[in-house]
Amino acid sequence: MARLRALIAEDQALLRVGLTRILESDDIVVTDAVQDAATLAAALAKDDFDVAVLDVRLPPTFTTEGLTAATMARAARPALPVLVLSQHVEPLYARDLLADGQGSIGYLLKDRVADVDGFLAAVRQVAAGGTVLDPEVVAGLLTNRPDPVDRLTDREREVLTLMAQGRSNAAISARLHVSEGAVTKHINSIFTKLDLPQAPDDNRRVLAVLAWLDGAGG
Repeated sequence: MARLRALIAEDQALLRVGLTRILESDDIVVTDAVQDAATLAAALAKDDFDVAVLDVRLPPTFTTEGLTAATMARAARPALPVLVLSQHVEPLYARDLLADGQGSIGYLLKDRVADVDGFLAAVRQVAAGGTVLDPEVVAGLLTNRPDPVDRLTDREREVLTLMAQGRSNAAISARLHVSEGAVTKHINSIFTKLDLPQAPDDNRRVLAVLAWLDGAGG
């Protein structure tokens, strides 16, 4: 089985080296580790990596170079797996990343890298076509949504939050200590109350939920 290959873009040398070592410790090949927008653009144009792990802000302006590069790369190479790291919660970044509706996208706060196992799982989930969104971003979207999120019970809101983080029914079941059958019932109720279409797999389900959360409040 071929080893997963990753491209890293991070301007802080210490974090760049740290990300490289973390990925390599999990048998992931780091094909390149760049530090600015220019070298990132050149690296993204290559076809020698399976997933890109990018800082949102890179030299020269430290605004949205990483995000812009990721968006352009996915336009040229649809569904290119990209995991974006950010210092702060920026729901608009998540919206921009999810705009094409193709999955293979992740948005995490840099603090999450400290949870090495969780970070590595996120990298592999994105590389496999999944969607991973930082819990703080999900919480912010839920907090600022008007009706019909208010129709949901407390338990349904818990399930919705875990769904938006990309968790499977089995993972939600384990996290909440309830049966998978109970999780399925909660999810069906959520889809009904939010007028969301049923989705045949976890990734489309996540994208549907996130699209509603982002779009409902306009």
